[in-house]
Amino acid sequence: MPLGFYIIMAAQFFSALADNALLIIAIAMLRDMAAPSEFEPLLKLFFTLSYVLLAAFVGAFADSMPKWRVMLISNTIKIGGCLLLFLGTHPLFAYAIIGLGAASYSPAKYGILTEYLPHRLLVVANGWIEGLTVAAIIAGTVLGGVMIREDVAGLLGGLGLPFAHTPFAAAVLFVGTLYLLAAAFNFYIPDTGVDHKPLKRNPLYLIHDFNHCLRLLWRDKLGQISLAVTTLFWGAGATLQFIVIKWAEHNLGLNLSQASMLQGVVALGVATGSVLAARYVSLRRSVQVIPLGIAMGVVVMSMIGVTEAWIAMALMVVVGGLAGFFVVPMNALLQHRGHILMGAGHSIAVQNFNENLSILVMTGTYALLVMSGLSINTVIVMFGAFVAGTMLLVMRRHDANQREFDNVALLEDRTH
Repeated sequence: MPLGFYIIMAAQFFSALADNALLIIAIAMLRDMAAPSEFEPLLKLFFTLSYVLLAAFVGAFADSMPKWRVMLISNTIKIGGCLLLFLGTHPLFAYAIIGLGAASYSPAKYGILTEYLPHRLLVVANGWIEGLTVAAIIAGTVLGGVMIREDVAGLLGGLGLPFAHTPFAAAVLFVGTLYLLAAAFNFYIPDTGVDHKPLKRNPLYLIHDFNHCLRLLWRDKLGQISLAVTTLFWGAGATLQFIVIKWAEHNLGLNLSQASMLQGVVALGVATGSVLAARYVSLRRSVQVIPLGIAMGVVVMSMIGVTEAWIAMALMVVVGGLAGFFVVPMNALLQHRGHILMGAGHSIAVQNFNENLSILVMTGTYALLVMSGLSINTVIVMFGAFVAGTMLLVMRRHDANQREFDNVALLEDRTH
């Protein structure tokens, strides 16, 4: 891989590290405020709202200028959201601003891969970028969990950091420096030399153009399968973050700081699965990993019988490993088809719209289930059955598509 790829990865790592550390800190802040328990999954909902509402605009924005500049602007928005949290703004609102930065960051982050690298390297590149992103999730979740521990919070509060009069403010200030570090790497990301499309100023045109791209990708025989899989994966993954915290507290007797470590174990499994997928799965064979999504749903349902921490950790590694192994090839296939059909930025914006609409629906549904008083074990069984059943439907749809089209020919015809 060229040097520029590693600079892209470094920028992504520190930005994602800060995002995930702030999620745990924001949850702790909500609990300190004695906010209702359903506010916790709403953090993710507020974070992803921008991905859905601005999907028609962020793709065109990402394709209108060099991707490094888009990433820099997006990181600056994240710094603004972090500053609001530092100043005492309600965590839901502040995290929504950080989500706005993330929504504009994502089309550039993934879009630059398809501009910078040949398609034969996309699965490998996605394996690396997903593995590193998951490493950032692990480290960020653990970092957030460590920073809310009473002893560490007391130490941070006693450092006398400027304007940081509370342990939470000191923690947020520290995380803000990670965004600054990510922004510094943005300056060294190479320009790919790809021609950029002037940004249309008519919002109705942008909405119409986005709707055209959305329909184009869902009608593509390979695009629709990969889009369905990644849409389900990210919705399920976001919901699983909160399920694991609740499950660890209920079934294992862990506190928030300890439960956040268990989240990191899931992410460790995803990283392992991502690396294995990058090593053993080619773009041409990417659709063969779909059955692993069904297996993931079944394994999740087995969580209800676990009460020992060491068994829980092993199970979380398996869940994460299955998830990472099947989503990385699907993500690479989706980027490849989208880049061919409509351009990198537009393609990632369509992907983000679907995936984050799934996150909104699934985390919102989880919040409603929590409000209704259902036990966490009941929620886990419903969640696992939904994932396994939906993936089975996707697999059947793919089988039907195969009877009509030769997927290998479809890949080759459009890439020459």
